[in-house]
Amino acid sequence: MAQIRMDIQSIVVGGGPVASLVVLRPHEDDDESLGKLPIRIGSFEAAAISMGIDPSKTSKRPMTHDLMRSVIRDLGASLSRVIITHVQGTTFFAQLQLCAASGETVWVDARPSDAVALAVRMHAPIFADERVLTTASLPNFESVERDERAREEAAFHDFVEGLSPEDFAV
Repeated sequence: MAQIRMDIQSIVVGGGPVASLVVLRPHEDDDESLGKLPIRIGSFEAAAISMGIDPSKTSKRPMTHDLMRSVIRDLGASLSRVIITHVQGTTFFAQLQLCAASGETVWVDARPSDAVALAVRMHAPIFADERVLTTASLPNFESVERDERAREEAAFHDFVEGLSPEDFAV
């Protein structure tokens, strides 16, 4: 199945009864049918992703994801990509694709929140399996609204084009 490159659209850091989310959107807007992928995560994980995006919010001591980045780099490896591989119910699963110093590809299972937090720190692309998007994405409401507006404009254009001077006679 195809993998779709994703970008982080937003991060919601919740508290109490409000859940934290990371919302991913397709990197390219070529396929208007693809929606946004909301993944429920913990508030600490949401904060960790935010700190990876904006390093000025990072503490002076390395966090777990900073440690992982250092370990991967110090071993001569690199993070090639992160993939949201599947979803079961409301639980998402991810994998890290690492390229070892030897050139060997190593796959490591990870929680999506940890995978995304590491990806932003290592500037690695984030992908989602197309089946995950089919199963768990929100509709692309902007695309639906744009299509509806185009239909309304076309109907109005046809109406105006069909008018004749007699239609204005009193």
